[in-house]
Amino acid sequence: MEQASQTILIVDDEAPQRELLASALQSWGLAIVEAASGEAALERISESAPDMVLLDVRLGGIDGLETLRRIRLNHTELPVLLITGFADIRQAVEAVKSGADDYLSKPIDLDELQIAVTDALGRLEEEKVDGELPNLPENVVAESAAMQAVLRTAALVAASDAPVLVMGESGVGKEVIADLIHRWSHRAAKPLIAANCAGLPETLIESELFGHVKGAFTGASTTREGYFRAAEGSTLFLDEIGELPMHLQPKLLRALEAKEVTPVGADRPVPVDVRLVAATNKNLEQAVKDNTFREDLYYRLNVVELNVPPLRDRREDIPALVRKWGSEFVGAAIRLSPQALNCLLAYEWPGNVRELRNAIQRACLLCRGDVVMPEHLPAKVQALVVDDSGDELGRLSQVERATILATLEECEGNRTIAARKLGISRRGLIYKLRAMNFEG
Repeated sequence: MEQASQTILIVDDEAPQRELLASALQSWGLAIVEAASGEAALERISESAPDMVLLDVRLGGIDGLETLRRIRLNHTELPVLLITGFADIRQAVEAVKSGADDYLSKPIDLDELQIAVTDALGRLEEEKVDGELPNLPENVVAESAAMQAVLRTAALVAASDAPVLVMGESGVGKEVIADLIHRWSHRAAKPLIAANCAGLPETLIESELFGHVKGAFTGASTTREGYFRAAEGSTLFLDEIGELPMHLQPKLLRALEAKEVTPVGADRPVPVDVRLVAATNKNLEQAVKDNTFREDLYYRLNVVELNVPPLRDRREDIPALVRKWGSEFVGAAIRLSPQALNCLLAYEWPGNVRELRNAIQRACLLCRGDVVMPEHLPAKVQALVVDDSGDELGRLSQVERATILATLEECEGNRTIAARKLGISRRGLIYKLRAMNFEG
């Protein structure tokens, strides 16, 4: 299909959400028109019907369901995708009964969005869907398909000012993703401002985030601008957002909605222009259910959700990380013995990238030459040595090994075809084979 002739109408009363959707759709070669209300959407459609409508359910004025009903009076075949941040089964059923072609909930999964658009408009060009990653800084390694997918999404959302919630286990590199989003954004000329909510004293966290005026409390001998005002025109990264005390969550919500903060002791709010990226290793959905995190703040933060995979799910990155850190620690390239590589690939890495970095730093200190042996690795890692019979004592289960070998045999040893059948990258298959001490 000719992508330039296809037009999508985005209907949402939140500008950051429209920017996010527009950025993704334009990267797929689609033309965009926008409306901030149901009334404006109906007017645009009456003037010139688009090829598809992305319609938020919760709008000021007439809501999305009523807007959909009015669209259907004159445009029965126009594809309409309803989007909401407050998804429930009853609303989904009502949406479908009202004539919606599909239904997605916020935070928008861009892969799901792509599928929905493809179903409505036809196959999108692969090169436009996949896209090319911007240049990565030297400290970022993304050999694995899983990590490259995260970075492609990060590059898409970087162009907008929509809040981003970065999820992932401790040590996976959430702060690296936040830095890339800022680096790729229109705010990159100013430095990224970062704060760790878990590391701020609870008695001072309000002052640290929003600032205070002189004399606001005992010890406030000077005025402090706070992290939000320090990030004016830039990006604010709030790590460990799940640790933010409940009594401050309404104030953060107001800062995001009204784009203003009120310093402690001040009489009036101060406008701020800040793009927020938050991160946590907590399950915020469960925290909402446990009444330890506000639901409205969760949805406001979670316009875009990026899940950074743990290292055990992107083992293809391990050799490249080892090379990078080896050069950093010893000033020259290091080599891994086959058994040392097997150990690194077989270990589960509960501490993720941070734990791997510490292990490589240790190995570089202990090895006298340029070859890392298993004995140079931490004891729990070197314990996963593969013995001479090929019996791997680490991650790969008997079922997984049998499946890999059977698929290779079926494909007559062709690793590319076997990887495709297994649903992994060819590089990923090669590393699994190395972990099994498998030859040829």
